Amino acid sequence: MAHTYEELSKLTVADLREIAKDLDHEAVQGATQMNKEHLLPALCKALGIEAHAVHHVEGLDKPAVKAKIRQLKSQRGDAIKAGDHAKLRRVRRRVHRLKRRIRQHTV
Repeated sequence: MAHTYEELSKLTVADLREIAKDLDHEAVQGATQMNKEHLLPALCKALGIEAHAVHHVEGLDKPAVKAKIRQLKSQRGDAIKAGDHAKLRRVRRRVHRLKRRIRQHTV
């Protein structure tokens, strides 16, 4: 049975150890003594699975939004130096909204 990282991360330590018991790979040697933090990456290595969650952003130009956030952060620094609290608040809110937009589009 093919597993994904998401499926494995939702399993209990006992279930992960059962999967590791059936594998003959050096990464899972001593799996009975491993906790979930160590067992999950070892299983991913043994099964040839990417050992991290993959998030895809759909319907949004993420690099452009990130570039805008970097630009706003430089404006934020200028506002702090100038002591312009109103501009600082506007810039921080815009950065916050852009970050939320990225999170909302993440699948």
